[in-house]
Amino acid sequence: MKKIEEIVLPEELRYSADHEWVGQEGDRARVGITDYAQDQLGDIVYVELPTVGKHIAQGAVFATVESVKSVSECFMPLSGEITAVNGPLSDDPVLLNQSPYGEGWMVLVKPDDPAAVSKLLTAEAYRARLKGDA
Repeated sequence: MKKIEEIVLPEELRYSADHEWVGQEGDRARVGITDYAQDQLGDIVYVELPTVGKHIAQGAVFATVESVKSVSECFMPLSGEITAVNGPLSDDPVLLNQSPYGEGWMVLVKPDDPAAVSKLLTAEAYRARLKGDA
């Protein structure tokens, strides 16, 4: 496992306390799990994503990730409608381990409140939270 200082946290993204990241893309938000989350899970072997068109409330489960260690739920960091899912994850879930902020993204959401993204944790605040949990 990585040390907290080794966890990659892109500054331009926002983070949830539940270890999801959000990247604003116009009126959409791309969502995935953080480098910390994938590191804690270990080798990911299965991902279950929601269907396009589904509305998911903030804090509700939107995906399930199974690793060789455990099964974990992913919680939606902001309310909105799923407009796209990362289909390749179904066939190649290890993308979450290899590229959590790139090819391993999970869903694209149209937020109910686009300003909700700015209310999430900054990279600095998320890292401080991780250090507090360690």
